[in-house]
Amino acid sequence: MMKQLILGDAKQELAGTRRILERLPNEQMMWKPHGKSMTLGGLTTHLINLVNWQVAIFLHSELDLSAVPQRREALGTREEVLEEFDANVAKLEKLLDECEEDKLAEEWTLRSGDHIILRQPRAMAFRTFGLSHMIHHRAQLGVYLRLLDIPLPGLYGPSADEQGK
Repeated sequence: MMKQLILGDAKQELAGTRRILERLPNEQMMWKPHGKSMTLGGLTTHLINLVNWQVAIFLHSELDLSAVPQRREALGTREEVLEEFDANVAKLEKLLDECEEDKLAEEWTLRSGDHIILRQPRAMAFRTFGLSHMIHHRAQLGVYLRLLDIPLPGLYGPSADEQGK
């Protein structure tokens, strides 16, 4: 039962994330709403990295952020973003499909060197560190797109841009 809930939740959120990524304007990938903000391309690249981290939750018993490069070069086009996102989602969905129920209950650790950030069952880590984290940055991306006056897709019902369609 737990696996069915996780699979359904993940597939819905990943599909919603892809619908947002499909709206990326290639000509605005270097734009950012504030000096302290990531660029549009940087934010979308971070979303892709989050899917990689979701994969890591199922491949390893822990993730040490001190061993992960801090920033990677931002992808420059919508096509590059979608290609990498789709490849990462395919890996993740395969791992989710193959995952046994008992593996979801195993302890998983997120650390930065010796500092433990969280230690919880894999299913909870996937939901909090994986999906919720992705949803948070997807919402940021929605704000970026709104500021650029790009119509947003509905995620949990019609968006303001889809009203009356």
